[in-house]
Amino acid sequence: MNIIVVGNGGREHTICWKLAQSSAVDKVIAVPGNGGTANESKCVNIDPKSCDYITDGENPYVAIAKHENCRMAVIGPEDPLADGLADEFWKANIPCIGPKKAGAQLEASKDLSKSFMKKYGVACAGSETFVSKEPAVEYIKKHGAPIVIKADGLAAGKGVVVAATVEEALAAVDDMMNGGKVGNAGKKLVIEDYLEGVEISVLAAVSVTPEYAVSGNATIIPFLPARDHKRLMDGAKGPNTGGMGAVCPLDDVTDEMMAQFDKDILQPTLNGLIKEKFDYRGFIFFGVMLTSKGPKLLEYNVRLGDPETQAVLPLMDFDFTAMCTSILNGTLKDFSFDWKPGYQVAPVVVSGGYPATYKKGCEITINEEILKTSTAKIFIAGAVSGRRGQGDLLTSGGRVLACSAYGNSFKDAWEKAYLGITSVKFENAFYRKDIGLPGAAESGKL
Repeated sequence: MNIIVVGNGGREHTICWKLAQSSAVDKVIAVPGNGGTANESKCVNIDPKSCDYITDGENPYVAIAKHENCRMAVIGPEDPLADGLADEFWKANIPCIGPKKAGAQLEASKDLSKSFMKKYGVACAGSETFVSKEPAVEYIKKHGAPIVIKADGLAAGKGVVVAATVEEALAAVDDMMNGGKVGNAGKKLVIEDYLEGVEISVLAAVSVTPEYAVSGNATIIPFLPARDHKRLMDGAKGPNTGGMGAVCPLDDVTDEMMAQFDKDILQPTLNGLIKEKFDYRGFIFFGVMLTSKGPKLLEYNVRLGDPETQAVLPLMDFDFTAMCTSILNGTLKDFSFDWKPGYQVAPVVVSGGYPATYKKGCEITINEEILKTSTAKIFIAGAVSGRRGQGDLLTSGGRVLACSAYGNSFKDAWEKAYLGITSVKFENAFYRKDIGLPGAAESGKL
């Protein structure tokens, strides 16, 4: 079959690569895709802006899917999910991996998300929601710091401030509510208790519909726990970014911790999805803080995480496309999840100046001999096909690529990933040297 994948980041390149490994897949259409998907086996990029067969008023993604005879859609990023793209695919009789609009609001609105957690007893930080500045300021002064300020809406990873002081918290409120730092996303704020601990990411497959709930087939199956490293500099220093690298699995996460996560976070979430009668067939991302009082949920994302996807999917020792099919047809709870026994390390290379201003259009060179020796896989995020044709790459974003490597031990995977990363060259390229090492993770201590 042919499958359409919506998005143009590193997550989408990884999804396309994994889908294409299935013998059931003829072609993967990345819309719009990037310089990595353009060169991936079985994959082709289509830019909606250059399609002459899309008529006025027609959803461009649905039009492309129909034109390419796609029998499945996979939506990568959060914005199209929040806007209801999954609903449009289903209306066109194209089965879609990604929750319909109602369920996607679990990421699109922090306020709705926190209300859902409280309603269904999901272990999480205490919080209050504010729609005007004065009560928020009063609450912060009374509550004290550290404290967490979150914009209610989608803010491309820029809507959360962990404030160490009251002054910092008040400045964040002013920036978001009055300064327009995150646009309309900051008109409503969720102010949350600060949790101390170590953060992990748990990605999961979700197959929930009212019909599956009645038949007992509604389920969420977690993947191996992973960790993203969000700070720009080694030792978890510097500004927050969209993610400087990921590692999977985690030696500091015990079976006991995962059992508590299942009891206090995953099962109440499943219960809530069922009770709300959501049609949620896709993925969910649990951002979790491991505290002294057990795992606490920080946030939901209604899709796979980036760059965690680049570390988790290569460890899957099963047919990813078959798993997606099981999500869609209600057989996920019977699907067999087999995982490679080793580790995956995926440091990210960014453009100099990121996450602030950075140059675009820098030519990327990759030493294929070094890359082959490392056995690492490069997943492109912010790069497009270059001037001389499809094989050339030019930077187009802040996070340019991830270099993901497998090893039987963590040390083996780490060394291969960092050997692979030396194969990549472009102007002002920058990466952390400590992804996955002790002291590299955000500790939740200020």
